[in-house]
Amino acid sequence: MPDNLPPLREVIAAHGLAAKRSLGQNFLLDLNLTGRIARAAGAEGGGIFYEVGPGPGGLTRALLSEGAARVVAVERDERCLPALAEIAAAYPGRLEIVSADAMGIDEAELFAGERVRVAANLPYNVGTALLVKWLTVKTWPPFWKSLTLMFQREVAERIVAQPDTEHYGRLSVLTQWRATAKILFDVSRNAFVPPPKITSSIVRIEPLTEPAAPARLRDLERVTQAAFGQRRKMLRQSLKGLAADAEARVAAAGIDPTARAETLSVGQFAALARAFARD
Repeated sequence: MPDNLPPLREVIAAHGLAAKRSLGQNFLLDLNLTGRIARAAGAEGGGIFYEVGPGPGGLTRALLSEGAARVVAVERDERCLPALAEIAAAYPGRLEIVSADAMGIDEAELFAGERVRVAANLPYNVGTALLVKWLTVKTWPPFWKSLTLMFQREVAERIVAQPDTEHYGRLSVLTQWRATAKILFDVSRNAFVPPPKITSSIVRIEPLTEPAAPARLRDLERVTQAAFGQRRKMLRQSLKGLAADAEARVAAAGIDPTARAETLSVGQFAALARAFARD
């Protein structure tokens, strides 16, 4: 590394940074791998990057060394702050460390209207919640130009899943209604300390200028929650809690009331959202 910082294993030992299961931490130590993730996120093109859960800073270092003009890193574990401060000293003026819980941050305010790229090895216990948060921001296009994120392989498969597959669900519909998503590559459990029990995947998500089909977000969320909440039932049954005339509304949307949630396209869910829209 051109920054002359010590190996991450030494950093972790020096600062006593044993990963905490309660925080969903698994530290990524392979600098070749973090460099690959940084390049996949577009760090070579410069610009501002937003990183959540940097831990001892493996990906942080890669983003900066690969060319990111500035990295804003949000870390809730105060034990990691001294290690991150050493990276900031090695890259003067290019790393901003925010000690906070990312779930409570207003990113539009943090970046003052500037659009950024997000790159993160997300803590497993909040990864899905953060993605949903970023997909449901009030202003669209959002504060992010792209998301390059690490998830458990199963979550990654849910994000990109197509209709009539076992992983297709609410997260698939929400993501693909507002963005394009692709699994770039898998990451072995052995790349982490401690090794998790599962394989991870890097997912690249880019926002659409407009949703894939017209609908209001709150209506889409309401319909998908009801439909996938009882995914083995026909729509006329799973959606009847939303309206007394549910079967007629499903038919009016051009959808067979005997169909099940996992068979519908994103466009069909948008049609259902319009059919069940509340004033």
